[in-house]
Amino acid sequence: MLRASAACEKVGIPAVTLVCEGFVNQSKATARGLGFPGLPLGVLPGHTGTQTPETVRENVRAKTLQQVIDGLVIATAQDANEVEANPRDVVFSGTFEEVNDYFYDKQWSDGLPIVPPTKEKVEAFLQYTDRGPFDVLGVMLPDNRRATPWNVAVNGVMAGCRPEYMPILMTLVEALLDPAYGLEHSGNTPGSETVILLNGPLIKQLGFNYEQGVMRDGIRPNTSIGRFLRLYLRNVAGFLPGGTDKGTYGNTWRVVVPENEDEVKRLGWQPLSEQLGFAPGDNVLTIGRYTGGNVVASVAGSTPGEMMPYLADRMLKEHGFNVCFTVGQGLGALRPILLLTPVLAETLAKAGWSKREVQQYLFDHARMSARQFELYANTWTDQAHAPLAVRVAKGDAPQVFAQSDDPERLVPIVFKPEDFLVVVTGDPLRTNAYVFTHNGLRGFTVAKKVTLPREWDRLRATS
Repeated sequence: MLRASAACEKVGIPAVTLVCEGFVNQSKATARGLGFPGLPLGVLPGHTGTQTPETVRENVRAKTLQQVIDGLVIATAQDANEVEANPRDVVFSGTFEEVNDYFYDKQWSDGLPIVPPTKEKVEAFLQYTDRGPFDVLGVMLPDNRRATPWNVAVNGVMAGCRPEYMPILMTLVEALLDPAYGLEHSGNTPGSETVILLNGPLIKQLGFNYEQGVMRDGIRPNTSIGRFLRLYLRNVAGFLPGGTDKGTYGNTWRVVVPENEDEVKRLGWQPLSEQLGFAPGDNVLTIGRYTGGNVVASVAGSTPGEMMPYLADRMLKEHGFNVCFTVGQGLGALRPILLLTPVLAETLAKAGWSKREVQQYLFDHARMSARQFELYANTWTDQAHAPLAVRVAKGDAPQVFAQSDDPERLVPIVFKPEDFLVVVTGDPLRTNAYVFTHNGLRGFTVAKKVTLPREWDRLRATS
């Protein structure tokens, strides 16, 4: 709504944005990023989702209505935006501790010590891209700040990355800028966090962990690149706690999860990147925003028939409100992830199953009743979405969602089998899996090929 108000103000039409009380700070921060600090707000006390219609009317009459009138008829003083330093300026000099205290006070760090981004360190990163340091990669919402190789490198240094990680950092930013990803939703209230999946030769070339403890911090490329993403969202996009980052509980940043391509090849399966349409041998980064996940421990059985019911059950039970991104707020936008350890994948492959069969099984068996689905997507989450049958009749959803009018009929949680992402990774000999629940169009899954600099081989040889 703020963006609509800003568009109106831009052409001279007065506008007021209605917001619940808990979103006032976010609204003010977003308005500054849109270039309209002081954009009028009509504040609804409390949260309308927990109030009766009578209470909402009383609050609007007592407080909100006058704010709307004032916002439309009284010119609002516009606070000046803070002038930012030139990218090459030295903003502070001091000891390691003093630099970290300064960055923390400025909200430029995540609370952990950062590596001071000196010019020399930043320029070392820039050797690993063929782009000019101030080429504009795109504009980052909500602060409308330009993404450039220079500020990519600055945040890469701060996160503890090595210079040779720069091609991956650049690709991450390009993925964030893809409109399908929905960068502007990075601070929405479910507090979802980005999962970064990696395929290609860079996994081994840069020393990523893709086996035991793959999601644990401690391995430099996995860990520092994950941290970079959160720092970049903070420092360039502008997502700050108490402002545009409104995660109710929030998640911390996640380390990069590479696929075990040796095992995938041995089993005759396709890596995720090829399933998404990329060529064999491409370095591919896949990101999506996920509300959380859970381990599927001790998957027993020596056949798919023994193993897959458990995996489908856990896939289903990890999903609740998320199905609104299937036929509610999004249409076919849900992309759940299943991580399989190599020993589980091998058991399935020995029975002649590919990833495609795994996806099909999940589509056929990770199902809930239509009644339960509509409770999650409509009633319990206070969403005014059309019933499943209406969606199907309008052509917005596949026929599988309305094969009868029985409220207990079972429906899938995604549009098609390929919407489940299956990745082989983790401890090679443990019988565990992992399920991630997706945040749909508010962080839609995007995959990008990593572009290496022309001098990549020479640079690697001298690093």
